[in-house]
Amino acid sequence: MYKAKIEDQVFDFEFNNQTGLKGSVNGQTFEMDLKTQGSKHHVIHENQSYTIEIVNFNEKNKSCTLKVNNQEISVSVQDKYDQLLKQLGMENVNKVKINKVAAPMPGMVVQIIAQIGTQVKKGENLLILEAMKMENMIKSPTDGTIKTIEIKQGETVDKNQVLITFD
Repeated sequence: MYKAKIEDQVFDFEFNNQTGLKGSVNGQTFEMDLKTQGSKHHVIHENQSYTIEIVNFNEKNKSCTLKVNNQEISVSVQDKYDQLLKQLGMENVNKVKINKVAAPMPGMVVQIIAQIGTQVKKGENLLILEAMKMENMIKSPTDGTIKTIEIKQGETVDKNQVLITFD
């Protein structure tokens, strides 16, 4: 059993086959036909035709933005495991916000690439830390905005010392 939130409405649904074209929504059975052409999907359900295109897909959040007959809608889905975590009060267990970067080892700051106020993406280069005669690129562990830079170029840092914080 899945739960889908479409805009402000919540639906319980499940599929009866592998194709996802038969199942039930809120206890009522459905069957639909599907034809795909490139990035567009053509669905016929209860003698009505729908053109569906995926505009944006976020696998981590299990959400997407769809364009249905040229109207954008937001959809998020919870599977049985998400629902169980919610029942146990653990729904935010995977949503821990990372708000700092600490030195993974003692070393010297060779170059600071990041700047305060800059928006960075996960995996983007922040600084170079030299340790044991090797230069190590320290990358962003999250998407965010640089709040503070706690170190200066040429400074020696200890293991686990905070280097950069995020908003």
